Amino acid sequence: MTPKRTNSPDKPFWRTKRLSQMTAEEWESLCDGCGKCCLHKLQFDKPRRVEYTNVACRLLDLKTCRCSDYEHRSEKVPDCVQLAPDTVKKLNWLPSTCAYRLVARGDDLYWWHPLVSGDPESVVKAGQSVRGRAIAERQADILDHHLVSWPK
Repeated sequence: MTPKRTNSPDKPFWRTKRLSQMTAEEWESLCDGCGKCCLHKLQFDKPRRVEYTNVACRLLDLKTCRCSDYEHRSEKVPDCVQLAPDTVKKLNWLPSTCAYRLVARGDDLYWWHPLVSGDPESVVKAGQSVRGRAIAERQADILDHHLVSWPK
């Protein structure tokens, strides 16, 4: 059961609103810029699990960990999954640190999230970013050769 959220001037919006109640600006600000969701993942049926690779989507800017063409990403990468309030809980591949996942569960954001720290680089400083750890799609050969455990 999702905890009841109420608007409160002394609490930040992610603690008082459900994802579906957020403005577009609030929704977008939940992204901490870690880039983990933009890594290629392998999904296995038996046993049912998701394995991350260090291979980034071709649109991920590896320096900023932001999409280089966010507005047109679905056209350029047809299998790009756009997060929405009603789908966040169903996506088992979102990292456990993902703000959308945390807020959907009623949990608070980590100290290193830019909305909490006030520093957009705190996600990098805390070791939560793919910056310096991911490779470009064009550099990868077989995805199975690029499995990593750190994004989880």
